[in-house]
Amino acid sequence: MGQASAFQPLLEAGKRLEQELISFRRDLHRYPELSMEESETAAKVADRLRALGNDVKTGVGGHGVVAELAGAKPGRLIALRADMDALPIMEESGEPFASTRPGVMHACGHDAHTAILLGAATLLAERKEQLSGRVRFLFQSAEEINRGARLMIEQGVLDGVDEIYGLHNLPTLAAGKVATRYGSLMGSVDRIEIALTGKGGHGAIPDQSIDPVVAASAIVMGLQSAVSREISPFDPVVVTIGSLQAGDTYNVIPHRSSLVGTIRTFSPNVQASMKERVTRIAGKIAEAYRCTAVVEYTEMTPVLVSDDDCVSHVIRTVEETIGEDNRVEAAPTLAGEDFSLYLQRVPGCFFWLGSGPQEGAEQSYGLHHPKFRIQESCLPLGASLLAAVAANRLK
Repeated sequence: MGQASAFQPLLEAGKRLEQELISFRRDLHRYPELSMEESETAAKVADRLRALGNDVKTGVGGHGVVAELAGAKPGRLIALRADMDALPIMEESGEPFASTRPGVMHACGHDAHTAILLGAATLLAERKEQLSGRVRFLFQSAEEINRGARLMIEQGVLDGVDEIYGLHNLPTLAAGKVATRYGSLMGSVDRIEIALTGKGGHGAIPDQSIDPVVAASAIVMGLQSAVSREISPFDPVVVTIGSLQAGDTYNVIPHRSSLVGTIRTFSPNVQASMKERVTRIAGKIAEAYRCTAVVEYTEMTPVLVSDDDCVSHVIRTVEETIGEDNRVEAAPTLAGEDFSLYLQRVPGCFFWLGSGPQEGAEQSYGLHHPKFRIQESCLPLGASLLAAVAANRLK
């Protein structure tokens, strides 16, 4: 475990914060707020940060909150980030502190991330005389709609930052464990919208119409073929059409149809090529079915790639804090995270914090599930690890 003893006080201090962090997280969980609506959450966070003696800025990038802690001596500037928004999901967790707002739920654990970063801010404030440099705390809004990080960056939250770190809870990894990965950890996120126009008419007389539903169906299948036939099997890509809208009743061929979906990949080069590919395939297939197609392609977030040196730093810190047996290599996932936008601009590392039950203990529900739950023992551990990551860089 090497220098484990150096971080033992932080670990013990984190445990002393456990009930405070649990209480704060449960309050956020009861009153979740959707992306760009996190005003109450932001106010609670700002109050806690001011109580620690920080200068606090609110309304950054929507409802983002930024605070900075200065150590006793000059040095590097390390940023730590958490996201705060909830999802439009009806909660079915059965928790006594379940959401009181119908159709809104912290089903991704951003309430936990917020509590964890507040815990790290508390631990570092107690040790600021030992720090050479500064820590900037970023509480971000609107991660779920891939807007918050971009807006925060536009308002200068990375100005002067040397490195940035963040974590995400993972309910399929047991609480007490951490997963890290060199290179690509999470996929890019693009959004596609395809509007098709045909010629409406009676469902019993299709020869007098131009059916945009049939064209839309062919485009869905054509896009899947593009993945398997035009892209190397060594470059994972997912094309998912999540919405196909057309018509209002059973016996009418509609005049229009629309498709909305997402594209994910681990390759920046593949991501850059997908707009042309989708536009070409949708347009040509629509033409074959005598329809017209208009494609709107939006690149939302890039592939999340951590800096190798920062990953090594996190690995050392984790292993020195909780032991190498509690760190595992993370499997890549095509789920996206707008933390990737920070990593495009400054070196940093994003890692997984286990929040699930011990293997075989009980059923675990994944991120974005209406029965999503976390093991709250991950809160003080996450706070201690984020604090240690920053403190170790500011020795």
